[in-house]
Amino acid sequence: MARESESGLPIEPVYGPEALAGWDPAEKLGEPGSYPFTRGVYPTMYTGRPWTMRQYAGFGTAVESNARYQQLIANGTMGLSVAFDLPTQMGHDSDAPIAHGEVGKVGVAIDSIDDMRVLFGGIPLDKVSTSMTINAPAALLLLLYQLVAEEQGVSADKLTGTIQNDVLKEYIARGTYIFPPKPSLRLIADIFKYCKAEIPKWNTISISGYHMAEAGASPAQEIAFTLADGIEYVRTAVAAGMDVDDFAPRLSFFFVARTTILEEVAKFRAARRIWARVMKEEFGAKNPKSMMLRFHTQTAGVQLTAQQPEVNLVRVAVQGLAAVLGGTQSLHTNSFDEAIALPTDKSARLALRTQQVLAYETDVTATVDPFAGSYVIEKMTDDVEAAAVELMRKVEDLGGAVAAIEHGFQKSEIERSAYRIAQETDSGERVVVGVNRFQLDEEEPYEPLRVDPAIEAQQAERLAKLRAERDQAAVDSALAALKKAAEGEDNVLYPMKDALKARATVGEVCNALRGVWGTYVPSDAF
Repeated sequence: MARESESGLPIEPVYGPEALAGWDPAEKLGEPGSYPFTRGVYPTMYTGRPWTMRQYAGFGTAVESNARYQQLIANGTMGLSVAFDLPTQMGHDSDAPIAHGEVGKVGVAIDSIDDMRVLFGGIPLDKVSTSMTINAPAALLLLLYQLVAEEQGVSADKLTGTIQNDVLKEYIARGTYIFPPKPSLRLIADIFKYCKAEIPKWNTISISGYHMAEAGASPAQEIAFTLADGIEYVRTAVAAGMDVDDFAPRLSFFFVARTTILEEVAKFRAARRIWARVMKEEFGAKNPKSMMLRFHTQTAGVQLTAQQPEVNLVRVAVQGLAAVLGGTQSLHTNSFDEAIALPTDKSARLALRTQQVLAYETDVTATVDPFAGSYVIEKMTDDVEAAAVELMRKVEDLGGAVAAIEHGFQKSEIERSAYRIAQETDSGERVVVGVNRFQLDEEEPYEPLRVDPAIEAQQAERLAKLRAERDQAAVDSALAALKKAAEGEDNVLYPMKDALKARATVGEVCNALRGVWGTYVPSDAF
């Protein structure tokens, strides 16, 4: 009897040649590093060097987060990945009333260039690659990073890294939006143009399916809605006058890796194939790099359990293996204690060691695309691709990603999937080890890492000192120039950089834009 995959697609007990009847390897596979990139975006993949090992970190103050980054670098991390607290993600200063109780809790608090200077103190920004999980205020954090690099004597053309900058998925699944969709897309187009001119090696957007998956999206939904968002961003940039081959090579994606290895591998391969076809056939891309779907992967936090947390070590290893077999370009492995609290130093080190074992103690890096030609993987790749393309067609029928968001389409589809998962878990049909099967009578005590609540007061003191010391007239002038650019068609990043350099705060800059563009209110809130 056939089982169903996470996407609700059948998985047969046995696959043979008949599963691929009429299947053309040249059309479906190609060679590694060549269109349609099913087998990976680079010819040698990990046989030359492994993927970039990133560790997502950030908590409390910039001082504490900087210490964690220094430790991760010493342990062999090849790239930093910054987590920001909710006030920063929403464009509020730490002393704003709305920020109360959230300062430093799920990431580091960054209020101004002063905090950014501390966050990256002693870290050579021309040597590390930095990913920043920031969306609505992505332009601000990127400019602060550039300003700190310039203070270090590092020119912007030497900087490498990624800003997530994917606001559409915020309207769908996560909620840390600020502005309505139209000005948000305008801001993203301005970032594309700015980085092409000023920070050419920077990945200007990481189009994210991860958060949709964490909200309950199936693998097919994850790639369908993520690629639909990607299409919307490309259309926005083209409509703003950019040539597709001028910005598309810097696009990147961000996906989850679940414990269901076979479907996850199929998902990654299907996503590459769909994106290559869309970029070539719809947008007329000529540069092969414009057709490459390069992506970062994070292991599935939603699958981690507070019960028997050490079992999460096994889950994370399996999820990491799925990402590697699927051809990821970079990987963050979650720490086993993240279902309880922020990771401890030891658990963060163990998460990194998990990647290092995969890279250096297994043979999965010895050959490119180990599953190529597998009856089950190729059939599942075709099945996931077909399901994702059908969902993308429905998005297009509604008028594209933004129109579908306004109709609530993606959100309702994901909620339906999440409800199904919850029902299956509650009934025991879906086994979660330690939760609904193989439980312990009594859980072992575990001492988690906690954030000091005094951080909020400390950040407020820093802000008061900053406002007392700075040239307020220069700040006011820079913010006025930013508003004027936002009201017109000039690129807002240039006056934004001037304001941040003058020590305007994140909240002040975002409030200036709120005054021109307004804020987004979801339709179901009426």
